[in-house]
Amino acid sequence: MPRLTKQQIEDEILETAATLFARHGFKETSIQRVADAVGYSKTGLLHRFPSKEALQAAVIERALADLRVIAAEAGALPVGPARDRIVITGVARLAMERPGAVALLLSGLMSAPDGEALHETGEAVFAAFGVAAPECVAEHDMPRLVRIVGALGALAVTTVAMHDKLTPAALADIVEVSYDALGHERPNN
Repeated sequence: MPRLTKQQIEDEILETAATLFARHGFKETSIQRVADAVGYSKTGLLHRFPSKEALQAAVIERALADLRVIAAEAGALPVGPARDRIVITGVARLAMERPGAVALLLSGLMSAPDGEALHETGEAVFAAFGVAAPECVAEHDMPRLVRIVGALGALAVTTVAMHDKLTPAALADIVEVSYDALGHERPNN
């Protein structure tokens, strides 16, 4: 079995930490729990990330970097169906590659005990769709906000639950279901 590269090891640690942080929260996820989950010693993990806070910051920064790529792809388009499809497709692609990151992003949309730490990720998700932070949304924009959260929730839950069975065709179906939740007609209709 070939040795993993430094980048592959870091990717594995960050993905595993994202999954654990999403599932248990930052406060309840110890460095030891992450080390055990990836099969490294606590000392080895602390060599790469000198503290739990450094690991948390790296996980959040990676999630934000992923969102920035999706937002940049969609950003030139006006708010509407084409932009929404790009964002949903980008998040679905990310869910296939890194389900822990998407679970963490979804937890950033909810008000949880760790909400402050994840608030920026939640805002970044809404910004990709061209929507202000939920606390700034006018009442008449609330249905769109609800549809976005519903679409992302459906996408995240489905991709996480089906991760080991995801194929490109299944992912395309998940994108369509999530897109439908946004209330747009499909282009081929």
